[in-house]
Amino acid sequence: MATKEHCAFCFETLEAALLKNGNEPVPKFDNDECPLFVTWQIWNDRYNDFILRGCIGTFSAKNLHEGLAEFALTSAFKDSRFDPIEAKELPRLQCGVSLLTDFEDADDYLDWEVGKHGIWIEFPLENGRKTTATYLPQVMTEQGWTKVEAIDSLLKKGGFRAKVTEEQRKKIKLTRYQSSKVEVSYEEWKAQ
Repeated sequence: MATKEHCAFCFETLEAALLKNGNEPVPKFDNDECPLFVTWQIWNDRYNDFILRGCIGTFSAKNLHEGLAEFALTSAFKDSRFDPIEAKELPRLQCGVSLLTDFEDADDYLDWEVGKHGIWIEFPLENGRKTTATYLPQVMTEQGWTKVEAIDSLLKKGGFRAKVTEEQRKKIKLTRYQSSKVEVSYEEWKAQ
C-alpha cells in the first residue's frame, strides 16, 4: 500500500538533487518489491488545479528504496514530454506514488473497468513493429473518458498515427492492473 512516507522520500530525493545539498534521504518504510510509478504535478493558477509535470515508472518489481529514488528523479528530469523540473518549482509541486498490483490478462480491449483498472496495451504500429503504452487507473476518470476513448488515446500515445479502427483495436493485447496511490503536496510534506 502506498503511503505518505513514500511521497516524502521522493520529495527529499528530488530536493537533494536540485539543491545539491548532500543530504542523502533515508527511507522510513519497508523495502518491499513492487512495480511502481512516480508522478509529479505542478500547481497551475490558470486551471486552479495541479497539472502533470512528469510521470515515469516500471512494471518490473523494484525494491521501494531504490525504485522510488530512481523514479522520483527520472520522472522529474527525464520525462521527454517536459523540461526538467527546476528548484524554483519545488513549492508548487505535488508528488504521487502508485504501487501496482493485481496484473491480469484481459479477454479483449474492453475487458477492464474505468476507475478501477490501469491498462497496459501491446499493439502493432503501421509498419508492423509492436509497441506498448499504459495509463494508470486514475487517468481515465480524470479525463472523463469512456473505455474506447481511453484505448484510442493510448494507441496515439504509443505512436499509432493512422485512423483508429475497430480492426486496430481488436489487435490489442491488454493487461489490466490496479494500484494503490497516494499524493502529497509540497506544503503537506513540509508540514510533516
